[in-house]
Amino acid sequence: MTLLIDILGWSGSGLIILAYALTLIENKKYLHYGKYLNLLGGLLIAINCYYYSAIPPFATNLLWSVIATLTIYKSRNKKEKCNKTKCLT
Repeated sequence: MTLLIDILGWSGSGLIILAYALTLIENKKYLHYGKYLNLLGGLLIAINCYYYSAIPPFATNLLWSVIATLTIYKSRNKKEKCNKTKCLT
C-alpha cells in the first residue's frame, strides 16, 4: 500500500509541474488543461500527505484542488455565457 501512495504522490507532483510548464509555453492551445492537471495533482498529493499524516501540506493541496475546481467552474460559466451572447473572447 505504501508503494501505491508514494506513486500517487509523485504522480501528483509531476502533474502540477506539467501544469506550470503549460503556463510558460507561448502556445496557449493547451493552457486550459492546466486547470485539470492542478486539480488532479493536488488531490493525489493530498492523498499522499493524508496517508503520512502530514497535515499542513495536506491542507495546502486540498485548498489547491478547491481553487482549481473553482477556476474550472468559473471558466465553464464564462464559456456558457459567451455562447449565449455570442462573445468574441
